[in-house]
Amino acid sequence: MIGVLLVDDQALVRAGFRALLRAQPDIEVVGEAEDGATALTMARDTKPDVVLMDIRMPGRNGLDATKDIVADPRLSGVKVIVLTTFAEDAYVFDAIRNGASGFLVKDIEPVELVHAIRVVHGGDALLSPVVTRRLIEEFAARAKPPQPAKQITALMDQLTDREREVVALVAAGLSNDEIAERLVVSPATAKTHVSRAMIKLAARDRAQVVVLAYESGLVRPGWTG
Repeated sequence: MIGVLLVDDQALVRAGFRALLRAQPDIEVVGEAEDGATALTMARDTKPDVVLMDIRMPGRNGLDATKDIVADPRLSGVKVIVLTTFAEDAYVFDAIRNGASGFLVKDIEPVELVHAIRVVHGGDALLSPVVTRRLIEEFAARAKPPQPAKQITALMDQLTDREREVVALVAAGLSNDEIAERLVVSPATAKTHVSRAMIKLAARDRAQVVVLAYESGLVRPGWTG
């Protein structure tokens, strides 16, 4: 059973998510919070597997709450999915940098929301590749020119040429199957390359791989593959 904590300052939004998720046989809503400070307290109390985190909330916002949850050693295993209104929020990249495992737009189809929770809980992918591409293209276009720190450069230098190629494709929002098709290898081989690259980069998940790819300059803002 996947335990989910809902964090949003709008009761109606939480009610909609709650109804959708409670209808799923493998998902349980373990708690709700209306601001970032309460979210941290609720996360400590309920130990959810996944937190659905709104960004814009009164008091402590979703970006700060995400950072708090990820930094708390008692919540090591908890994955955060950030919710945003695609037309106005320019904070997604910061959210991923703060430790979020993925992001969703609030007008996502119900089936995609449920799928995203399962995927992020399993740790196999960032999120729906279609949603990922839309947001990466939008927010990468606004990103500052990369100035990689020595630590990031050192991590990237460990990668083989093929692993660097795979990391760039992950940053473009491609799934393992799509990477396999692009590189003309088996899905198992693609998954192995991704896993080895993540280990070398000390990345928590594919979301952090995306951030490192942009911050290192391996992928340029506006690059779509």
